[in-house]
Amino acid sequence: MFLLLILIQNSDKTIEIRYIETAPRIDGIIEEVWQQADSAYDFVQNWPYENREPTEKTIVYVLQDKENLYFAFKCLAEHNKPVKNFTRDEDYVTIGIDPFASKTTAYYFRVFASGIKYDGWVLDDGRSYDDSWEGVWSRGVKVYDDYFVVEVKIPFKSIRYKKGLDAWGIQFERHCAANNEDDYWTRVLQVEGDMVSKWGFLTGINPQATGYYFEIYPEGYFRYDKKWYAEQESTDYKPSISMNVKWDITSQMTLNATAYPDFAQIESDPFSLNLGRYPTYLDERRPFFLEGKDVFRMSDFGSGKGFFSPLDIFYSRRIGKSMNGDAVPIIAGLKLTNKSEDWNVGLLGAYTNEYEKDDSILEPYTGYGVLRVKRGVMGNSDIGVLFSGTMNKKDDYNYAIGLDGVHRKGFNQFIAQGAFSDKNGKMGWAFESGFFGFIGSFLTIASGEVVHDSFDVSDIGFVPWVGQKKLLLISGPFKQYAEGFISNIFAAPGVIVTQEPGEERVSAIGLIEINPNTRNGWGCDLSLYAGPYYEADTNYFYKSINLCTWGRLFGQHINFGCNYTYTYNYSRGFLAYQESNWLSYEYSIMSQMSIGLSSNLWIEWDTLNTMIGMTPRFRPNVSFKFNADMKVSAFSEFVLQTPHADIGETELYSARTGMLFSWNFSPKSWLYIALNDFRKQDEVGDIIPRYQIGAIKAKYLVYF
Repeated sequence: MFLLLILIQNSDKTIEIRYIETAPRIDGIIEEVWQQADSAYDFVQNWPYENREPTEKTIVYVLQDKENLYFAFKCLAEHNKPVKNFTRDEDYVTIGIDPFASKTTAYYFRVFASGIKYDGWVLDDGRSYDDSWEGVWSRGVKVYDDYFVVEVKIPFKSIRYKKGLDAWGIQFERHCAANNEDDYWTRVLQVEGDMVSKWGFLTGINPQATGYYFEIYPEGYFRYDKKWYAEQESTDYKPSISMNVKWDITSQMTLNATAYPDFAQIESDPFSLNLGRYPTYLDERRPFFLEGKDVFRMSDFGSGKGFFSPLDIFYSRRIGKSMNGDAVPIIAGLKLTNKSEDWNVGLLGAYTNEYEKDDSILEPYTGYGVLRVKRGVMGNSDIGVLFSGTMNKKDDYNYAIGLDGVHRKGFNQFIAQGAFSDKNGKMGWAFESGFFGFIGSFLTIASGEVVHDSFDVSDIGFVPWVGQKKLLLISGPFKQYAEGFISNIFAAPGVIVTQEPGEERVSAIGLIEINPNTRNGWGCDLSLYAGPYYEADTNYFYKSINLCTWGRLFGQHINFGCNYTYTYNYSRGFLAYQESNWLSYEYSIMSQMSIGLSSNLWIEWDTLNTMIGMTPRFRPNVSFKFNADMKVSAFSEFVLQTPHADIGETELYSARTGMLFSWNFSPKSWLYIALNDFRKQDEVGDIIPRYQIGAIKAKYLVYF
């Protein structure tokens, strides 16, 4: 009761769950049994106008029986007809559940008017989302001219929760596509976003399910590989079976295991021209490492906060890494995670097979281990420790241990983290810290890092800027408008002080950033940089302009921009201008089909300001959705090279084509058919094939 009173005093909204003996049918029709439920109805508009009455009314009903949670949304649409469309913005509803009363981490369940569904984790008190979690739950949707209904059933066995806690954090959201409006049950400020710590509470909840799901995922696949390496052609037909297991040992602890996994359906990483000093960070795409990845990471400020580079002493792409166009085979992997109100604990282990090429062992058998322990403190803040390590021989190892803490107070966040590394007896350390929040009416962004010359996590993590020292500070007024075309604007000066690896001199860059956002969803970010810089045994006056623009065009998100910089070109080895341009957009031809384009244009100049080359990249794609659970998509990626500015001399550098069919035919059960073809220019300029891959893969969930 004491805990319940503390929780409720932080929110003025609660909804009481009612117990039922007869379960409702999940078919999108609100039947009589829902009349027994308590309801949430007094929603508040967040966008485009903050803290106003919603344009349309929304009512949410909540029930439970011994085994399941039930939710029903009745979304009235008197002014804007519901939008149902597979390939563009459409109406949807979202349920957020914090079953540990953690005030930082929660589940989310999202259902669109078309029936498409998503689920995942809400992290960092609502500042970032992780959609790698996939649960067993069901939905039903019915759309009418003046309202639509969404029903959801969530088995208690499919989520983890704190036993004995009868007040869970709860949030409901409704999105109206016709007028781009977002409404929430509890008040959400535009500048803060949907913070878990400010959710309402679902009271009286009492799960009575006994036991927990034991899930087995047998995977069968047939893979065809044809490769060309060192002028030799090889063809391989590979039928195989792998096994994945997920066991919810308790309502808070889960064990995941995989044996001989194959990731044939994973799309290749897009091409990127890197002219900088450090390698490109590649996002994780493999399902085993995606699920639960939030546990095995150092603290971060959330999505879109590029001013801060966390100490990634564990980088899962090192496991089963790419070599000569192949992936080092993974023999087995194991993950154990435990989530509670105050503690998050994760243990990960993996073992990879040796990789051999031309009778030479290029990668021996290798073991990997990661341990993460994090504790919640002071409400919604955290402190934690992370250990990561790898070894293939007694004298060939790499491990690191890191400590981190994050303090959250409302919108403001402060992070501090440090790490120690040991690679074959070479020891080093690193420290990183940052702040994002308001000091008075000034939005302030700050970060600082020091990476020791001997710090090395190259076999297990991603911190390549060894020896770097850096300090960043940006602060200026943030103005928000309740009415009018402009929603908010941020304008601020700043400074970046850097000491590059191997340099004794310190660089100082001044900057100005302007960031306006409009009421109709458009926004841009303009940044200007200038100042003396020291790197690569030279000194020069650094200059840069960066412009990024985003918004909604024909109901779809578009992003484009450019960066023009005078800096050191590490690919060429000299000081010169360089430019990067990008565009990303997808257009809905009809409800079930969309076409899209992702493109880049890199331009390089020489020391005499003469253009020496352009590198365009075009990645068109097409997607067709048969229904909410079945789709096929195809893409082509063309990388071109244009010498100087002579368009007539443009040559094709590489071409990649891929197709993926996916069918979610049962809960967490999938059928994949994937095709990939990659061709690249050889030494004399001819486009020749490098590999062709075809795969059929079936993954079926058996759970009890």
